[in-house]
Amino acid sequence: MSGARDRKEREVARLLAGAARPPVPPDLRARAEAYGRRVRRRERRRRRALWVLAVCAAVAFAAWACTAQPWAAPPMGTTPPLEPW
Repeated sequence: MSGARDRKEREVARLLAGAARPPVPPDLRARAEAYGRRVRRRERRRRRALWVLAVCAAVAFAAWACTAQPWAAPPMGTTPPLEPW
């Protein structure tokens, strides 16, 4: 059992050693660095845009809250009766 496994492992090792590896393009590192810079720049822009949107939403909410005053009771439509109960 062990001999068959060793034979298979040797055969696989031989196939891997003799396998032709594809050539790596000489500008692969430069392309990867440029891609990484583009991804970082895009993420930074997206994060800034979300922060600007959040700040604008907070300012708009504060302005609405100051003008509408939703915490105040609405004015009464009629006055209460003056006669005692």
